[in-house]
Amino acid sequence: MPSVGTPPAHRGSRSTVRSHPTATYVVRRVIAAISTLIFVVLFNFFLFRVMPGDPIALYTKGRNVDADQIRLLRAALDKPLGEQLLQYLTNPFSAGVDSVKYNAPVWEVIGPHVWPTLLLVGTATLIATTIGVWLGIRSGWNRGGHFDKISTNVTLVLYSMPEFWFGMIILIVFAVGMGPVPGLFPTGGLTTPGVDTSTPAGWLDVAWHLALPVTTLAVIYLAEYSLIMRASIIEEAGQDYLQTARAKGLMDAMVRRRHAVPNALLPTMTLVFLNLGFVVGGAITIEYVFSISGLGSLTVDALSGPDVPLLQALFLLFSAAVIVANLVADLLYGYFDPRVRT
Repeated sequence: MPSVGTPPAHRGSRSTVRSHPTATYVVRRVIAAISTLIFVVLFNFFLFRVMPGDPIALYTKGRNVDADQIRLLRAALDKPLGEQLLQYLTNPFSAGVDSVKYNAPVWEVIGPHVWPTLLLVGTATLIATTIGVWLGIRSGWNRGGHFDKISTNVTLVLYSMPEFWFGMIILIVFAVGMGPVPGLFPTGGLTTPGVDTSTPAGWLDVAWHLALPVTTLAVIYLAEYSLIMRASIIEEAGQDYLQTARAKGLMDAMVRRRHAVPNALLPTMTLVFLNLGFVVGGAITIEYVFSISGLGSLTVDALSGPDVPLLQALFLLFSAAVIVANLVADLLYGYFDPRVRT
């Protein structure tokens, strides 16, 4: 007999939703990411149109532009705001907009700077994640021990140091040379001039140039992953299911590896993907100290103008990267933790 107060049609729709929690969760996360991206695109459009100053003067700064071209630019700028917005929304990643400083389409300017940033910050993030998670697991599982005290204090000290200061110290000691330590590494750049980076010798040359900047970033980021993983392990160590696993006769190392670590990894996984989203933004200070032509240094150049079209494209690229990384983290979080889906 059907229950009172709930029409059969409503009961059927609710059961359908409950029977596919994964699909519902994925659809909601994707819709949220698309909505956020739409908001960012709109915000990106209006932000650079409310900035003070004459955009035509900024666009023609330092360039020989005839009067006819200035009149065309002024006519395009004086179009109704709705028409400008519609034109921008048709393709915000259009290559038809030129950079003021480089006198080339903005996405052609950005393209060559993406790979150095991904190589530098991506490699440093992966190294910091691997070592930091291992430190956090070992420290949290033996809370209060000698290893825990030493690793926690050392990572906190390294994390508190400014990136540019630590980078300059590393550069002076290991690239320039200081006292008995000779200069072993290049002082800057990503490659040696004239080296073919498509060959194994070129790969080694790039790795040699990246050794110091990657080490600097990895050391600074190490404490983030170590402390979060340590806190998660400590929280999981007191759970009843671990006591049950021990009561069944499992060794302590097996309890940690099979039961504690998979559950403790969830918060760290979120941090990893969010930081990977920020990878595209580059490390401005490190790229400046080590003379690496990445997206971070390109952003500084665009701000010095200011190069408004280039800044607008960079802002959109950075925001889209964070949104996509956050979406991937949400989907993986729902896959590994069924409670999120329900």
